[in-house]
Amino acid sequence: MSLVPGSDEVLFVPLGGTGEIGMNLNVYGHDGKWLIVDCGVTFGDPSLPGIDVMMADPTFIEERRKNLVGILITHAHEDHVGAVAHLWPRLKCPVYATPFTAKILRRKLEEAGIAGKVPVHEVPIGGSISLAPFEISLITTTHSIPEPSCVVLRTGAGTIFHTGDWKLDPDPVIGEITDEGALQAVGDGGVLAMIGDSTNAPVEGHSGSEAAVRESLMELVGTLEKRVVFACFASNVARVQTLAEVAHAHGRAVGLVGRSLWTMTEAARATGYLKDLPPFLREEEAMQLPRDHVLMICTGSQGESRAALPRIARGDHPNVTFEAGDTVIFSSRIIPGNEKPIGQLQGLLKSRGVNVMTERDHFVHVSGHPAREELRQMYGWIRPQIAVPVHGEPHHLESHAELARECGVKHTPVIYNGDVLRLHPGGPEICGQVQSGRLALDGTDLIRINDPSLRERAHMLWNGSAVMTIVLDHRNRTVGEPQLSAPGLLGESDDDYDLMDDVIDDALDALAGINMKQRNDDDAVIEKLRRAVRKSFRTRRGKSPTTDVHLVRLDG
Repeated sequence: MSLVPGSDEVLFVPLGGTGEIGMNLNVYGHDGKWLIVDCGVTFGDPSLPGIDVMMADPTFIEERRKNLVGILITHAHEDHVGAVAHLWPRLKCPVYATPFTAKILRRKLEEAGIAGKVPVHEVPIGGSISLAPFEISLITTTHSIPEPSCVVLRTGAGTIFHTGDWKLDPDPVIGEITDEGALQAVGDGGVLAMIGDSTNAPVEGHSGSEAAVRESLMELVGTLEKRVVFACFASNVARVQTLAEVAHAHGRAVGLVGRSLWTMTEAARATGYLKDLPPFLREEEAMQLPRDHVLMICTGSQGESRAALPRIARGDHPNVTFEAGDTVIFSSRIIPGNEKPIGQLQGLLKSRGVNVMTERDHFVHVSGHPAREELRQMYGWIRPQIAVPVHGEPHHLESHAELARECGVKHTPVIYNGDVLRLHPGGPEICGQVQSGRLALDGTDLIRINDPSLRERAHMLWNGSAVMTIVLDHRNRTVGEPQLSAPGLLGESDDDYDLMDDVIDDALDALAGINMKQRNDDDAVIEKLRRAVRKSFRTRRGKSPTTDVHLVRLDG
């Protein structure tokens, strides 16, 4: 699709994060140039074995990278910054971020081995940059991580206001409060379109303040004996600050368990946050303290199998164990789709005698995204001609559009990844659709989510695999008995040995149905035996394994 944005329009093309939560990648086009806002990842699920991370397919903007002026990151959450290290080699443009976000990004680039290649430019909090034809200003807001920014794009076709992730918290514990005056000034200057976070659009009321969580946890921890453990997002630096203050008030030291927690807290200290707190303890140090003198913070609140808390619950963490009477508090929301692994994790903890508490039991968490009252307030300040809901699943987007109409916004188009939305003073128009989709990080390679290897791997996960080796002599007669291996299907029991014999017999019966002349065709023999083995497993075990046949021929 040949798309060249004109000087009288702004084209908005979401490639990830619109119609879903996570994997944000937004592209703006104006006067022949393009700008990316955010470049994040989402995480794998059990249907994709071996895949931990996925990201938006950047083909559309990669094909236009000679006119790409840069990547602007709104904040340091994985779903906004996590794909830069993977996709930058395909985009090769400057990257812009505030100091804390830049610190996190540089660590990721170092891990990827490309830190010296990527030009990362720091933008002051609330600062401005010029990336012609875009004049860009950042406006401070609050979220669950330091330095979240709303983005103001001033163009010849009008002003675009991109919210990023945000909320209105009068006491965020760390960082600055939302710059309401700057937001009002943007609205007073006239806004063509607001591109806005929809995560909590269906939720009435207010998201709540981190300071209120601190007060609640201060009371709660005072009632608990033995070891107290909090599971939360590593990126929620404000929650770490809250927990450290609570621990200090109750005479407890704070231990961190999980590499990403150390990464985030070290970046926070390096950029001026958490500076009044004593050093955190390593996990080995925390385990040496009396149980009632320590508060631990762990990664793994979403049940991620390789994170700290699930490993501790399974009993395979090298340094940390829990005992009956300890308390684990889940101080985070459940990301949709993670209900099952979180439930399994909590069940495993309870089976070990550990007390488990969640937001259903006590006030232990507030969201980092705006509920409907906050959205109404933002629309009151910005007053856009057009509202475009992003960062949400379809029901979030529809709810956001309905609220925007309630707030007096005339145009509220609901679009999805790959749609090309023309933003113009005359109104918005969906003027096309471009390639979108997901790439999966498979080891060190990026492959499309519909790659046959992923389908085959998923099939093997549920059905196993089978490999038969058969030897034919120069007269096309079998030599010895075929050998069968079937990981995931055949074990060491007598029944499994009987099944192996039956499958081999079925394969030999199939071979007997091929006359000696036809046996000269290797492909025909292999396919006949492959089908026979697969059919035998399906008939006898109810499984259809991925099946290979190795045909070996002996010379006369």
